[in-house]
Amino acid sequence: MLKVSATAIGAAALVFASVSAVDAQTTLRGASMFDEEHAFTKTLREFERLVGEKYAGDVTFDLRLNGELGVESDYVTYLTQGVAVDYTILAPSNMAVFSESIPLMDMPFLFRDLDHWNAVLSSDALKPLEDDLREKAGIVIVGYHGGGVRNLASAEPVTSMEELAGHRMRVMGAPIQAQTFSAVGAAPSAIAYNEVYNAIQTGVIAGFENEAASIQNLKFYEVAPHISLTQHTITVRPIVISAKTFDGLPADLQAAIMAAGAEAGAFGRALESSQDGEKLQAMADAGQIEVHDFAGREKMLDLVRPVQDAYAAELGATELLENIRGM
Repeated sequence: MLKVSATAIGAAALVFASVSAVDAQTTLRGASMFDEEHAFTKTLREFERLVGEKYAGDVTFDLRLNGELGVESDYVTYLTQGVAVDYTILAPSNMAVFSESIPLMDMPFLFRDLDHWNAVLSSDALKPLEDDLREKAGIVIVGYHGGGVRNLASAEPVTSMEELAGHRMRVMGAPIQAQTFSAVGAAPSAIAYNEVYNAIQTGVIAGFENEAASIQNLKFYEVAPHISLTQHTITVRPIVISAKTFDGLPADLQAAIMAAGAEAGAFGRALESSQDGEKLQAMADAGQIEVHDFAGREKMLDLVRPVQDAYAAELGATELLENIRGM
């Protein structure tokens, strides 16, 4: 018969207790490309707070800021592998290599307005996208941040469909961008972002489209002081966690993370959308821009519908588009 000494039993018990103590302490590693003042970071801090509030166990967070762990494309690699980064906020385009349907999130005129955008992101309309991303990339969407609103910025006012006709404007390089603005009568060109200022200044183009923060930070208002409220794109920025990390967590912590993600997303959307409006107002108050309503947005939505249908079919995202429109 094998005899085990009391000393050995005691040592084994001590080792087991130590391992148990380590296992009981969960550390989740986060990443942000920005400082504490950025909306992304504030939203991740709210996510951390809410998880701690909802989970009775011991969980700590190690959030690295200012791009210490790289850029968003690096974060995607880490998340899929389950190393270095457990949670973050990402632009959909950075996950497109894994999910054919996710580029739909950046399609212009996807949302009728801010209320529609918020209703979609507060519902289960995006579940086909979430399932696809989890299966193909090992990334779990736990909530939705966003709220940056893209409008037209131009050298001269563009306030109606008539004034938009033939408008020479810069768009991003994705074909869907040019197809969409061509459908509403504009004359889009894919010009490098760092050439936009000079292109407007020299008359190569008459304007472009962007969010208030970029217009303010890069002083585009100096060459394009007229802002037309087309609200053609409202950004969606998923709050995500690595599936490898998530699946290894206790069930009650998983539940806390999902609940916290939904609430943090709502917090972040309210924060970013309000900041967007504040930046526009600050530029208007400083006399840097003139803000114009755009007459005919409903007509624009009708004109782009066939383009959207074709793009969704190409991406295999018809069900996703129908879910969004149905909200």
